[in-house]
Amino acid sequence: MASKAAVAAVDFTRIYSTLGLGKDTIAALQSFRKRHGDAQRIQSQYASQPTTVDLAHYRSILKNKAIVDEAEKLLKEFKVVTYDVTAHVKAIETFEAKAVEKAQATAAQIDVELKELQATLANIEEARPFEDLTVEDVGNAHPRILEAVETMVKKGKWTVPGYKEKFGDLSLM
Repeated sequence: MASKAAVAAVDFTRIYSTLGLGKDTIAALQSFRKRHGDAQRIQSQYASQPTTVDLAHYRSILKNKAIVDEAEKLLKEFKVVTYDVTAHVKAIETFEAKAVEKAQATAAQIDVELKELQATLANIEEARPFEDLTVEDVGNAHPRILEAVETMVKKGKWTVPGYKEKFGDLSLM
């Protein structure tokens, strides 16, 4: 009964949202919860059914008493079959190991992304305003720009391709 109280106390929607679980993990967990609920309903249905057979009732109804005697003999000889559940337990352990592995991979990925975002935030906070930047700063940040400008100057091109189309011709002549 303590397990039922523990299951009822777990807030799965909060777990899904706060732990940042992947779609596959959430789907697998929901599928497991559904199978567990179905198994509990089936077990409660069978537990509520009577487990004894009233053979005297059948003897009074049936004319062929040999059938009832044979059924009684079979019931007395019946032994419960035990099943080897190690395969199922192993499958559950494998599923658990995969779930833990995925959770650890997700946690590691989130940690890496968090560090990258913190580095980006620190970079943004330390960056100078655009108005304070010089041509040298831009050239140092992107050397390809300097190379492109140098080749344009060497070739005698003093206009930037696409400038007139975007901003128009500002010459007065």
